[in-house]
Amino acid sequence: MKDLKWKILSSEYLYKATWFTIRKDKCETPEQKIIDPYYVYEFPTWVTAVALTENNQVVMVRQYRHGLGETIMEIPGGCVDDTDPSLQAAIERELLEETGYTFSNYEYLGKISPNPSTNNNLMHMYIARGGKKVQEQQLDHNEEIEVYLFSIEEIKQMLKENKILQALHTTCLFYALNKLGHMAY
Repeated sequence: MKDLKWKILSSEYLYKATWFTIRKDKCETPEQKIIDPYYVYEFPTWVTAVALTENNQVVMVRQYRHGLGETIMEIPGGCVDDTDPSLQAAIERELLEETGYTFSNYEYLGKISPNPSTNNNLMHMYIARGGKKVQEQQLDHNEEIEVYLFSIEEIKQMLKENKILQALHTTCLFYALNKLGHMAY
């Protein structure tokens, strides 16, 4: 296979913030074409999980998403912090903060790219099993999150009816449903 990777000739940061950075690159293709400018959005690494309670109910969260201007149903997840010793530790923390639940078992499902043409980050997906509510939520100052429990059949129906809009979360749900034996091809 031919190497299609571009060479970065120069790079300049246009905007830097904790959760979002914009970089402008000047690149050269293997065919010596110059691509200038090429904008890259840098985000932290993300984690998410299809979280199942001890009774095999799926823990979902509902929150307002300002970019879309809508309140939507999602699975729990968030950013990996510098203080998180591992990806699993990050999703354990996120689940506890957002839902108040801890889980007895975690299974890694893989990674996906939010948008490989512009974003430099990945989302790592998990199934969390054996969930128990152990505390109240510990939300960030800008978060208002409602927690809901659904059966797997209800989640499948929501997916069929296109009621889960967050594409990365929908992807994780499909991977998890397949792993759990709930997908027919």
